[in-house]
Amino acid sequence: MKKNRFVASLILLAILLPFGSSLIALCTDWLFFNQTGYREVFLTNLTAKYLSAGGFALAFLLVTLTNMHFANRIQLPQRGVFSLGGNLYRLKNDEAAKLVAPLSILASLLLAFLAGKWGAFQWQNLLLFTNAVKVGTADPVLGSDLGFYLFRLPLLEQLRDFAGAVILANLALSAVVYYLRGGIALAPRGAGIDAKVQRHLAILAALFSLVLAAGFALAGYRLLIAGHSSFQAAGYTDVNARLLTFRVLTWLTPLAGLVCAAGVWKGRWRLCVVPAALVFVLFVAGVGVFPGMLQKFKVAPNELDLEAPYLANYINFTRLGYGLDRIETVPFDVDQRLSASDIAANPGTVKNIRLWDHAPLLKTYGQLQQIRTYYKFFDVDNDRYQVNGQYTQVMLSPRELSYGDLPSRNWINEHLIFTHGNGLTMGPVSRISREGLPEFFVKDIPPVSLADIKVTRPEIYYGELSNDYVIVGTKIPEFSYPTATGNSNTVYQGKGGVPIDSLAKKLLFALRFASEKILLSSDITAKSRILYYRNVVDRVRELAPFLTLDSDPYLVVNQSGGLTWMIDAYTHSDRLPYSRPLKDGTNYLRNSVKVTVDAYDGSVIFYVSDPSEVLAQVYGRIYPGLFRPISAMPEDLRRHVRYPHQYLGLQAAVFAAFHMTDPKVFYNKENLWEIPVLGEKPMEPFYTVMKLPGEAREEYILLLPFTPSKRDNLAAWLTARCDGANYGKILAYTFPRDRLIYGPKQIDARINQDAFISQQLTLWNQRGSEVIRGSMLVIPIEKSLLYVQPLFLTADKGGLPELRRVIVAYGDQVVMEETLELALQRIFGGKAEQQPAAPAGTPPGAAAAAAPLPGNAGLGKEALAIFQKALTLQRQGDWSGYGDQLRKLEEVLKRMAR
Repeated sequence: MKKNRFVASLILLAILLPFGSSLIALCTDWLFFNQTGYREVFLTNLTAKYLSAGGFALAFLLVTLTNMHFANRIQLPQRGVFSLGGNLYRLKNDEAAKLVAPLSILASLLLAFLAGKWGAFQWQNLLLFTNAVKVGTADPVLGSDLGFYLFRLPLLEQLRDFAGAVILANLALSAVVYYLRGGIALAPRGAGIDAKVQRHLAILAALFSLVLAAGFALAGYRLLIAGHSSFQAAGYTDVNARLLTFRVLTWLTPLAGLVCAAGVWKGRWRLCVVPAALVFVLFVAGVGVFPGMLQKFKVAPNELDLEAPYLANYINFTRLGYGLDRIETVPFDVDQRLSASDIAANPGTVKNIRLWDHAPLLKTYGQLQQIRTYYKFFDVDNDRYQVNGQYTQVMLSPRELSYGDLPSRNWINEHLIFTHGNGLTMGPVSRISREGLPEFFVKDIPPVSLADIKVTRPEIYYGELSNDYVIVGTKIPEFSYPTATGNSNTVYQGKGGVPIDSLAKKLLFALRFASEKILLSSDITAKSRILYYRNVVDRVRELAPFLTLDSDPYLVVNQSGGLTWMIDAYTHSDRLPYSRPLKDGTNYLRNSVKVTVDAYDGSVIFYVSDPSEVLAQVYGRIYPGLFRPISAMPEDLRRHVRYPHQYLGLQAAVFAAFHMTDPKVFYNKENLWEIPVLGEKPMEPFYTVMKLPGEAREEYILLLPFTPSKRDNLAAWLTARCDGANYGKILAYTFPRDRLIYGPKQIDARINQDAFISQQLTLWNQRGSEVIRGSMLVIPIEKSLLYVQPLFLTADKGGLPELRRVIVAYGDQVVMEETLELALQRIFGGKAEQQPAAPAGTPPGAAAAAAPLPGNAGLGKEALAIFQKALTLQRQGDWSGYGDQLRKLEEVLKRMAR
């Protein structure tokens, strides 16, 4: 008896445990949504999930119980004995009937529960269906508004699948019940079915035919989304053969189902087989055989003429799905007349050419500014700031806490003491010190500012590495930052996190995070708060799971000196007709939402950057108050909104073919573009500050070049504007097709073929060091193109990357110098003022004091310094460096002779 009770207890615990963990997660999530101010979102989602689960479960249960009621109540002829498996199991018929009824009800409840769990996953489709709006654009074949595809079709397809599963499950369950009750008897010559059973099964067969008919009707809409043509959308064969077949089957299948049901009702089995076979044959012939013949003998020989209207649909709706219809194409007539005066007239562009690559800079930041082993720079972000009155492109990296690198890992250290990262490192994209290291605007712990960018709240409680919970406001002081004499501590003053002000909450979070220490710790007080969902992407995804989030959040220093994360969010769908799908099936994607997350208190705010986007409008209806207009974003943050480079890269990949809007040109691929490939990877869009053609001042843009398909010369460059009212405007500047414009791969080849550069690279790679060639940047200035590539030098193992050379190419000239200014001066001549490299840590503006003296006096001192350095290198046997200095000395002497 005790053993049975123990087993029963284990079974009960196994049943209740999943519900218990779900309930704990539900309660802690409620506290999270309530603390962040989005409890209405939580309640809307929860209501939708339970309504969806309850609706599907109740529908399944009602249908199944109704069937079981008739299956158990129908009077059937008595059988003496029911047997299963020979003599292993023998029951009298009336005894079997007593067991069948409760077992069938239990099976119905179990299946209804499973249907409810499945239905709970349809909550988003339910919300979209009930809040659908019209887009105002119809599909070109069936004439249905696009809103039907985006908002109603997903739920209708799930309802079709659910209805089919309900009918088949009831058919199987009813057959089992009838078999157990004797209504179906198996014999060597076949099965015997009672007439009353036949009628029941006939009704189920008729209902199943209606489900099939609904499936054929929806298949016509699905055909426009994923056709069988060569261009992955509905073509001539799909529309004129398959779509026609689906329409015929939509009306024929119910009629065939009625005839089939009549055959079952009367026991005329041939009458059942003929209509079912007719539907099957028509389906195979109309969807497979006939379309194949039509495609081979009619479409293939005349493909361009017959497919042209459908190609036009494919082009137009793909451009609509990815926002390519907003791209403005502008001719860009390149010339080779760039001069020193043009360079001097574009100082904002030249001074913001990015020389530091993300990977070398991340490694350099890690070695120079990590400070302690438990800090880590996870990523480098690109942005722009007004620095000492100048519009400057910068690169910055947050200094986050890496729990895996703590010197002593225990629960108190990981959750009570080491709770946050500290500050960031920021510097200009183009300036270097004499040692080849980056300059800094903000550095060290606590943050030291060498410009007018002040960080007064450097703590990072929420970041890209913050992936576990911490408890603040405890009796144990939090570690803030190391000092020369010890450590500085702090106490959290923010409103982030959930207060642990009761024993019930302690118990709740102890169960949620599987740690009894939360319940037992005497350091946790009524004023303590627990911070979780601290990874900023996970935090936003938990609040808005219907949005797709960009994988590259970036940090902004706001006007008050605090740190704010900015994340790009996308609305998406896989139901847009005639749009080219991505690998995951998505064929509609828009960057319509910007999200900010405060790095100190974790507050999250959603802003709509594209109010005309229809999915954002529907989500705004579902969640009133969730989205704010972009105009409501504080001005100090709005200045740092940028067009996401991942999104432009995706758009560019599609635009490479879909810039061709003429179906004939598209079909022949006459002007197909490609994203240039250097090495093994295609080029990525890069941010830069430049003056666009026809504009009066420099602005922050995102740029990516194109080359013709299977060619290396340039065909166009795509740019997305990021500043002010021009945000989101995309321009495609196309080059003349009648002459050669060097592409990145051709410039790369010319660099490799330059005898001096090649010799230097080979020499550096043989001295226990490694040369890292940075990104090739294509910089439009006036009507010309500059190509810039930085070179980094590092030791083979664990070295510190140093920016040692800059390669600049223009026209047929390729030069390599220590700085960008020297390289430009070698190509264009003139007396452009050179910005010499300053020592590491030199404040911006102080570099001007180190500028050479005007006239020959300054040049003479510069020549003397070069000569002395050349002698030193000669004595050391560094003949390569000695040669470099002689070349520089020659340049200085030429400037003195002018």
